[in-house]
Amino acid sequence: MIIVVVKSGDSVFEIAKKYGVSVDEIVNANMLENPDLLTVGQSLIIPKDSNTHVVLPGESLYGIARLYGVSLDALLALNPDIVNPGLIYPGQIVNVPNDVSNNRVIDVNGYAYPNISENTLKESLPFLTFISPFSYEVLTDGNLRPLNDERIIQEAQKTGVTPIMVITNISESGGFSSDLARTILTNEDVQTNLINNIEKVLKDKSYKGVDVDFEYIFPEDKEEYNIFLQKLADRIKPQGYTLITSIAPKISGSQEGLLYEAHDYAFHGRVADHVIIMTYEWGYTYGPPQAVAPINQVKKVLDYATSVIPSEKILLGMPNYGYDWTLPYKEDTAARSLSNLSALNLALENNAEIFFDETSQAPYFYYVDENNATHVVWFDDVRSFNARLKLIDEYNLGGTSIWTLNYFFRPFWEVLTSQYNIRKNKNATQ
Repeated sequence: MIIVVVKSGDSVFEIAKKYGVSVDEIVNANMLENPDLLTVGQSLIIPKDSNTHVVLPGESLYGIARLYGVSLDALLALNPDIVNPGLIYPGQIVNVPNDVSNNRVIDVNGYAYPNISENTLKESLPFLTFISPFSYEVLTDGNLRPLNDERIIQEAQKTGVTPIMVITNISESGGFSSDLARTILTNEDVQTNLINNIEKVLKDKSYKGVDVDFEYIFPEDKEEYNIFLQKLADRIKPQGYTLITSIAPKISGSQEGLLYEAHDYAFHGRVADHVIIMTYEWGYTYGPPQAVAPINQVKKVLDYATSVIPSEKILLGMPNYGYDWTLPYKEDTAARSLSNLSALNLALENNAEIFFDETSQAPYFYYVDENNATHVVWFDDVRSFNARLKLIDEYNLGGTSIWTLNYFFRPFWEVLTSQYNIRKNKNATQ
């Protein structure tokens, strides 16, 4: 994989020629709707089997070639911008050949709403270990609101993808409910009924595990939540089912706030087979403009998480969306959520230069709408994906989890598969 950042005057044709690939390969990998339309700062992925090396002080191109066991000619072929092989500098990115067959195998989970389109579902499944239809909402008596998940499960089984049941404390009004969680966690009869219902759905729908995504639990109900998770684990794990929990992005065990306090990282690390950390929503609907998943903040979460949870159990949460804010930002005004592809096309339509924030490792751009209002859009591109996916290796994580699959963005999968191989479970259809 090679990442190219578009400069003034660049064209897809010239970039393709430079790197020895076809125009169609670049168009397909980057989902370019109009190959003649690029904007300055746009990042493109060049689909070649290569990885990146950051030059350290004192390194030479010859030494880098020896380090990776490749010829100097092979290295130069992937780096046409290097005119003088004897002149490289610290911090420079050098593309190196990569044998993807030797990549680490990781688990990849993706959440999907039942209304996911047929094409998007089929395009996504080859890249997944687990697919998690969202969601079975728990009722106050421990029953479950039905979910139209049969189509997703059937398509998953055809491709060796493991379907995972998701339960949430989302109330009838549509949001996560602290009161609903308390009702469930403080009544043993309700819990027994709920666990019975979970077990029935697992068997009836051929799910292979359950993901418990309870959010905004009252802090004083933390121990009750732990007890419930242990009860559920004791029931389903001896039967061969997988237990996954989804938790908020904490940077310490003492972090305050309704979203964080009841999520006991150490306990989840002991009881669950996989722990999905929702490392996104720093930039959110009613918050000020910023990156959705800034890497500097994500790393703080992983520093803490890996100190109390076995790293191989952690699935790094990855957002598949961005936000569009109207400026000047006014508190409690809503940003517009949009897919990464829609964000990119919006920049192209407005001929907006795309900037890249080095601290958060995220792209953003400005544009002016038809009412003469200025907007800023933060989203993800191949550079930000590349930076965060490298954290899986850096922290020895088990893999990643995507929220959500409903908008297919091929560049993300191109980046992921250039770095990792994806585990497929042979027992997904059994």
